[in-house]
This record gives sequence, C-alpha cells and structure tokens, in this order.
Amino acid sequence: MSTIKRFEDIEAWQLARELTREVYGATKNIGFNHDYGLSNQIQRASVSIMSNIAEGFERGGNKEFINFLTIAKGSCGEVRAQLYVALDLKYITQDNFDRLCKLCSRISLMLYRLMEVLKKSSITGVRYKQSDES
Repeated sequence: MSTIKRFEDIEAWQLARELTREVYGATKNIGFNHDYGLSNQIQRASVSIMSNIAEGFERGGNKEFINFLTIAKGSCGEVRAQLYVALDLKYITQDNFDRLCKLCSRISLMLYRLMEVLKKSSITGVRYKQSDES
C-alpha cells in the first residue's frame, strides 16, 4: 500500500464525497424534500462517512484511525437503511436506490479492507514518524 499523505487521497473518502453529493441531489426530489426528518438524517449520515474518514486520518494514530473508520462504516449501513425507507415511500426510483446502495456497499468494503491493512501495519501513524521537512 502506498503512503497516503492527505485524507483527500483516500479512495473511500473520494467515493463518500460522491455519495454525499448524490444523496443531497436525491433529497431535492419532490416528496423527499418535504420529509425533513428522513432527508436530514440521510444527509447527515452521508456526511458522517467522509467526515469520520478525514477526522480519523488527521488524528495520526492507527488505533484512532481504525475507530473512526468503524464509525464511517456504520454510517454506510445507516445510509443504506435509510435508502430502503426512501424507496418504500417512492422518494427514489429502484435504479437510484440500486446505484446508491452499491456505492455504499463499495465504500463499506473499502473501509473494511483499509482497517485490515492498518491492523497489520507496523507504521503507527504520521504523528509517530519524523518529518523530512523538519
């Protein structure tokens, strides 16, 4: 695995950003945009994925990063569950549901794999490495 210097370089974060953009777009649809509770919750859950990836990375230690990735992975499940509600209430189409659920599942798998790599890594995080810039 190559060294990641910024959270923006993490592919799972990039996909979470795409998911968030898509979720915000979907919640503008008629019906969905009037269901403030569900709309707000699914937006917050999607933002939580990318935010927890970023925050965990910036903490600097593997254990903390894994903890935040676990929270992000949980938020992926939350978004998927809320997508079922949106589908059942006909706020989104089956095609939109399938695409967004697939994206959530892809992010979740990437997060799992990243956590597994971090658990086995001898590098304990950026805050424990000496900087070449000093």
